Amino acid sequence: ILTDPYLSDSVAKSEPQNFRRQPVDERFFKLKPDVIVVTHAHGDHYDKETLRRYLGEKSGVLVLSPKSVWSDVRMFGGIRNRYVLFDCGTEWTEDGIRFRAVKAEHSDACAIGLVVSAEGKSYYVTGDTLYHEAVFGSLPRKKYEAVFLPVNGRGNNMNFVDAERFVKRIRTKYAVPLHIGMFDELTAEDWCCSKKIIPQIYREIKLD
Repeated sequence: ILTDPYLSDSVAKSEPQNFRRQPVDERFFKLKPDVIVVTHAHGDHYDKETLRRYLGEKSGVLVLSPKSVWSDVRMFGGIRNRYVLFDCGTEWTEDGIRFRAVKAEHSDACAIGLVVSAEGKSYYVTGDTLYHEAVFGSLPRKKYEAVFLPVNGRGNNMNFVDAERFVKRIRTKYAVPLHIGMFDELTAEDWCCSKKIIPQIYREIKLD
């Protein structure tokens, strides 16, 4: 399962200041994903250069994406690929894994978050979002193993303070900060959150 894969430097073509601080690890193009989820239409989340590497004519990938992406991403084609309109509230079950699209409050009005549930555990990727009551209202009432959320405070994303409030508001064991280290100089060490796990780019996160 890949969520918003960004393995290029395409954003820098229109926003030179947002060049990659971390080089692309070519090993990831050897992966053959079963599912790709795109949360919204912005180039650092819906990266066509990356998707071209995964969505071949016979790749057989399930692509879940909201309305702002769905019509465009279908143009990748592929006789074995499946493209599902995945707006807030939609659920899709694949090989025993349940995917649910939830609300995100972002400058893309169709942006979604993602809840993935399997083997008795649920993981929540907020997508790019602000702290907003409608987001909490869309969430399934359950405890999450981990939440992955933006903390950079730019581009209609939560800042450190609101991201900490967000984590306290939901029931989660771990919190993984996103939008750090790739485009800017933020460091997660400055985020005051007792449940945080700081990701190392391209390294697996080990959970207890």
